[in-house]
Amino acid sequence: MIIKGLLFDINGTLTDINTDEGHQHLWRTLSNLLFYQGMSIDENALRELYFRIQKEQRNASGEQHPEFDAEAVFQEIIRQLSTAFTQRLPAKKQELLPLLLAETFRAASLFRLKRYQGVSGTIKELHQRYKLAVVSDGQKAYALAELNAVSLLEYFSPVIVSGNFGYRKPDRRLFEHALTAMELQPKNVLFIGNDMRRDVFGAKQLGIKTVFFKSNQGEQDYAGAVPDYIIYSFPELLNAVRFFEAQP
Repeated sequence: MIIKGLLFDINGTLTDINTDEGHQHLWRTLSNLLFYQGMSIDENALRELYFRIQKEQRNASGEQHPEFDAEAVFQEIIRQLSTAFTQRLPAKKQELLPLLLAETFRAASLFRLKRYQGVSGTIKELHQRYKLAVVSDGQKAYALAELNAVSLLEYFSPVIVSGNFGYRKPDRRLFEHALTAMELQPKNVLFIGNDMRRDVFGAKQLGIKTVFFKSNQGEQDYAGAVPDYIIYSFPELLNAVRFFEAQP
């Protein structure tokens, strides 16, 4: 097999992450931030409003695997809560406020973000020989910043994030976007992920060979999803690549 590129999931594959969107501190922080923009809402009411709008987004999308847009959710929250004080805020601040709220949401919900052991050295070595890209479910408001925070962003191009498209894995179109940008065929790439349905099943729809990273996150079993190789620590990916290269 001639390998020219590697595609990676982010969370649970490259990064060990823990977030808690139910934590009361998160909603109190957002409620307080809105207060300073002239909008008053109880933290519990804000939580209910956020998830209702998110659900409405998904239901209205018409996609089989719908993805929401966090910035658009907060834009709608602002629209519903806006006061005369809000509307007198500087135009630039009003423009950036949905992004600020999305970033604050993520920051307040984040309790752990770090690379899995061996990721840095493995990625640096692979980057010398192959094109590397990301295909990940997530939000544009924080995916790039989190890759940057763990010193990995510079190694990947493109970075395909589901929040930019309105659908999430296993939708095959996300993988196709990456292949198009890389100018590569499915037969010349590997996909590395930690979720049997979204990663393994999703990539195999295009005939992409898959490496399943059995990490502490992700769906470990899914009917019809059989990875071509399994690794239990990230540096084992180098052995996996050599295995595929030895195949006819």
